[in-house]
Amino acid sequence: MKQKTDRILVGGFVAVLFLMSLTFFLLPVKRFSELENRYLQGVPHLTWDNVISKRYAEEAEGFVKDHFPLRADWVWVKSGVEQLRLQQENNGIYKGKDGYLFEKFAEPNASKLLQYTDAINKFAGSHPEANMTFMLAPTSIGLYPERLPWKAPYYSEAKVNGTVGESVRNNNLTFINGFDFLQPHASEDIYYRTDHHWTTRGAYYAYVAYCNKVGWKPLSEKEFHIQNVSHSFLGSYHTRSQFSGLTPDTIQSYIPNKPSHSEMYIADTEQTLTSLYDQSYLGKKDQYSYFLGGVHALMTIKSKLEPKNIDKDKLLVIKDSYAHSFIPFLTQHVSEIHIIDIRYYNGSIKEYMAANGIKDVLMLFNTGTFVENDEILKISN
Repeated sequence: MKQKTDRILVGGFVAVLFLMSLTFFLLPVKRFSELENRYLQGVPHLTWDNVISKRYAEEAEGFVKDHFPLRADWVWVKSGVEQLRLQQENNGIYKGKDGYLFEKFAEPNASKLLQYTDAINKFAGSHPEANMTFMLAPTSIGLYPERLPWKAPYYSEAKVNGTVGESVRNNNLTFINGFDFLQPHASEDIYYRTDHHWTTRGAYYAYVAYCNKVGWKPLSEKEFHIQNVSHSFLGSYHTRSQFSGLTPDTIQSYIPNKPSHSEMYIADTEQTLTSLYDQSYLGKKDQYSYFLGGVHALMTIKSKLEPKNIDKDKLLVIKDSYAHSFIPFLTQHVSEIHIIDIRYYNGSIKEYMAANGIKDVLMLFNTGTFVENDEILKISN
């Protein structure tokens, strides 16, 4: 009897594995997860170099995790169980004080971090004629470690930014540490509570810091019409953790009292838009894509400015999504802004700069993205 029961259990287990595997291969491969607000791992590339470097194994593991059948439902179930157990962490997200969610931040791999800063140095060194600025912005866990759950482990982002600042030394490269301009405003709403981005006010302080560093006169907050465009934003941290009982964030727009007319060309889709804000996203899960219409590999923004207001004719911004709520401020100073997301752009940046006559570059990343994304290595190729 026991042997028969064991065979039934084993057979059932094998059947479940078979059905899960079959479902995995039958389901379509998605490129973007609207629920998680991120691009998913694509099909791993089987090449000899990828096998030797272990990149194929990493891509394969990421692919299985990202495309596991009913993944979102499993995350929701796991979160419910964890909350019943009074756990303050789920899926890499902590439930902190004052309604804040935080993403785990561990000590970065020292050798990889050195590779990334070397890539920045090589890029700057290969363009001695260009003026380059590198801004590294902390995430909310960097500014508010005291709001983490009791005894929650974390590594200091301030140390990481300090290390990066010491490493990226080049005659034509200026480093801006986000802690320097955000720390004085830590008591304000400069980060979303449920999302990994800074708020528009946080982006405004970054804009002021950048203007001061390059010698431009920033607009004061009084020169903007500040408007709440959403009170229902539950961002990426909420999506990943599925914690319940959270108060949604508010999204604000800063529209200049004397706006300039801007046109945005999205190379990915070959679209030309007359607004830097996409209202349609305010009715979706991914409300942060209200700014610039979300993630794109290559964009160009051209603004009609009075000659007296032009501080630069052209500027290249190499960035992650922290730049999306930041870039609209720059349209008050720059006639033509070229925007490259290094994570998805595979062309030669050197050739792009030469073809478009670009002599000024801003690199803007948040600390979490910078230390874990080896796509930054493409910048020196």
